Amino acid sequence: MSIIRDLTEDDLNIILEWRNHPSIRQAMIKQHIISPSEHRDWFQSIKLGKKNFPLIYEENDLSLGYVIFNLIDDSRNANWGFYSAPDAPKGTGFRMAKAALYYAFNQLDIKEVFGQALIANEISQNFHTRLKFKKENISTRNSKYNLKYKNMICYKLKSSDWLKDEKS
Repeated sequence: MSIIRDLTEDDLNIILEWRNHPSIRQAMIKQHIISPSEHRDWFQSIKLGKKNFPLIYEENDLSLGYVIFNLIDDSRNANWGFYSAPDAPKGTGFRMAKAALYYAFNQLDIKEVFGQALIANEISQNFHTRLKFKKENISTRNSKYNLKYKNMICYKLKSSDWLKDEKS
């Protein structure tokens, strides 16, 4: 059985371990090793307000991934980020994403989800396409951590498109 649940303080150590794993860091905009204090500060910042929905994905009571939805302004639209545990079984990421999108559209009443993939990350690009996200544009972001510009492909998935595909 799989579930999506709220991230708690008890989850911080495991998601810090996942986030600092080389296979996950290389796919991130911020690719430096996150310190425990930086991680705690991040957790405190996302707990404030009602715009962040950090979630843990579990299968058979085992935590296997992390997803976050960040509401954009006062809309019902959100950016998302995610990663599965480095040692998660093959296919976990896709199952997690489907469960998280179902949760976002049905429980959080989000209308559109926006995602980004580094231009060099073909796996993430294919992942978004497989989930029926539509390519919106390419943007360039400057990372304040390594002062390099990174080209990103931006994606969008409307709840109406998702729900239509889920019913068929």
